[in-house]
Amino acid sequence: MDGHKDAPQTWQVAGVVSFYMSAALVMVFVNKAVLNSSPDLPLFFLLIQLTLAVVLLHGAAFVTKRVEIPRLELKTAKKLAPVTIVNVVGLVFNILCLRGVDASFFQIARGMVLPLTIIVSSIHGRSLPSLRVIVAAAIVSAGFFIGVAPASPSDTTDRWHEAPSRLSIAYGVLSSLFIAIHAVLIKLSLPHAQNSTIQLAYWQNLGSALLLGPFILLQGELSKLSQLVRTPEWNAEVFVWGSIITGVFGFLLCVAGLLSIKVTSPVTHMFSSAARSAIQTLLGVWLFGDLFTANRAISILVIAAGTMYYTWVKSVEAAPAPARPAPPVPKDDIEANGGMQLEQIEGEVHDWQDEKRRHPA
Repeated sequence: MDGHKDAPQTWQVAGVVSFYMSAALVMVFVNKAVLNSSPDLPLFFLLIQLTLAVVLLHGAAFVTKRVEIPRLELKTAKKLAPVTIVNVVGLVFNILCLRGVDASFFQIARGMVLPLTIIVSSIHGRSLPSLRVIVAAAIVSAGFFIGVAPASPSDTTDRWHEAPSRLSIAYGVLSSLFIAIHAVLIKLSLPHAQNSTIQLAYWQNLGSALLLGPFILLQGELSKLSQLVRTPEWNAEVFVWGSIITGVFGFLLCVAGLLSIKVTSPVTHMFSSAARSAIQTLLGVWLFGDLFTANRAISILVIAAGTMYYTWVKSVEAAPAPARPAPPVPKDDIEANGGMQLEQIEGEVHDWQDEKRRHPA
């Protein structure tokens, strides 16, 4: 068979990367617009997104057999409870972080995802990362601390009030931590969802929605919603349409992520992520008048550089070693002919190489 037939075309790669970047940017900015208009309803807003994702997965299952809705069994729900709880806690911290920071600062606030994922994966795997991986984590960490460091008065003039609060930065770090734990739990949970990312996504969205319900009541968000409805100044259209758009694009982002794994290479994905960070910063300044300082610009560049260096390191480490001539083996030595082991690669934010093996193009 000709290998060129299986290789993705340039237009396919460009289309998938553009789709992924567009969906991710829409999610961030529409989320921010809704949170600006309704800052007291973050959990209710998140509940609507999760519910829409479940509904859309059911709709997709009617359209194509590739989307399979799992059977709801208590035994499976108990096995998937850890990954579901970590998922919903991470989502809550994520949306609380976005509520409190500029859209252009959001990537910086969550800049510790890679270092924390490396730490969590190393603890889970009881192994030390390579020196080059540690260097990559150190570069990304430096970029994060550059971004959260107080800017000089000359950079901000009279706009000190727009600097993010420490609480919002703490939400970003906690969000990054739970994303790191979630990345490890995903690998452990997939077998309980028949090794289907779609089924696991369904379980997580449904379970997260159910877990959010009691906390919405405890936070009194329903009573706050009823008060907003009676407030003439509240723009309900932004909340309603924002909820629908982010719910739909959240579902599309899941699909785009799977397509990105299947069609693009890890390096292409990381370059697209770096480009998305730059575009997100520029759009944040233009649409919301976000604060933009030299610290933030340098931070974004350093985080992107460290992430791309990490991707390069992992691609080199995952490359197969050059073949060595095997010594002569006696014909009756059966065990010497078998037992090839695959090197386990720990510490990935997104283990794209592993995904490509499970989802061949």
